[in-house]
Amino acid sequence: MALALGQPAPDFSLTSHTGASAKLSNYRGKNVVLAFFPLAWTPV
Repeated sequence: MALALGQPAPDFSLTSHTGASAKLSNYRGKNVVLAFFPLAWTPV
């Protein structure tokens, strides 16, 4: 899915490293940085 510059991101939820659920809509109006490191800190 491609977004145009300035278009809001669609709402989604993720599970944090602590097991808690985080939903993007909970941070509406705030700056959010999403970092994803696949297989980080795991033996590959």
